Amino acid sequence: MMSNHSRATEFCLLGFPGSEELHHILFAIFFFLYSVTLMGNMLIIVIVCVDKCLQSPMYFFLGHLSALEILVTSIIVPAMLWGLLLPGMQVISLAACVSQLFLYLAVGTTEFALLGVMAVDRYVAVCNPLRYNVIMNSRTCNFMVLVSWVFGFLSEIWPVYATFQLTFCKSNVLDHFYCDRGQLLKLSCDDTFFTEFVLFLMAIFIIFGSLAPTIVSYAYIISTIFKIPSASGQRKAFSTCASHFTFVVIGYGTCMFLYVKPKQTQAAQYNKIVSLLISVLTPFLNPFIFTLRNDQVKEALRDSVKRCCQLLKN
Repeated sequence: MMSNHSRATEFCLLGFPGSEELHHILFAIFFFLYSVTLMGNMLIIVIVCVDKCLQSPMYFFLGHLSALEILVTSIIVPAMLWGLLLPGMQVISLAACVSQLFLYLAVGTTEFALLGVMAVDRYVAVCNPLRYNVIMNSRTCNFMVLVSWVFGFLSEIWPVYATFQLTFCKSNVLDHFYCDRGQLLKLSCDDTFFTEFVLFLMAIFIIFGSLAPTIVSYAYIISTIFKIPSASGQRKAFSTCASHFTFVVIGYGTCMFLYVKPKQTQAAQYNKIVSLLISVLTPFLNPFIFTLRNDQVKEALRDSVKRCCQLLKN
């Protein structure tokens, strides 16, 4: 506990409840998921960069999405794994807590912006295929990705600054496995109503602002697909969007549960479960969603394996 109105210089993370044996089991599970996440997403990045068949805007955006997934899970999971091996609470400095929260939110916001960009890309591909290469040229793609990254990082400066301007005088113990904003607000002895309300409005703007082009794009895509006379043509058109649509449903669904609330200080156990979905499960699923449902990526993987085997034989 802290004395009244003293400034926190470090925080203690409670992490996961349970025995040491349970912590070791959780460590093995999360380490496996994290390893597969890194390998799967790095494999996508390498294939997109190397394979000439994947030199298109869709895979250019996919490469950036995979890089973001590596970042978002690497910001949280290594520290979480270390905490599972420690016998007591994990101590994190104020500077490390600020950095972790900012990077986590900034990368997540960048990912939302990029998903909106990818939806627009799919709209142009399905609804205006003859002009696709003209509209989605390399200059446009680079600009859209740059805007996504800049927007993601700039938009989270004030929310993180406002959070750490509060006085944490109740305690310095966070009931979480990382520096979660909702748990930080619980520790403040200041009136957090205004801060929470502004954070709620910003979450709505970021999530629904990036979701709007996705909804509009898919409304036009679905309308265009239904106008295609042949069933095979409809399936082919929908297959180009299926992976992105699946990822959008998972990504936006989990984040809405966590951030789009007027009251940010929800129950810790609920918060941990949703945070695990965002930082562990979604990045783990990304390579499977975008490879198992994509014939071009699977073909590129097979070609890469064949080339590797030939090199090993020689």
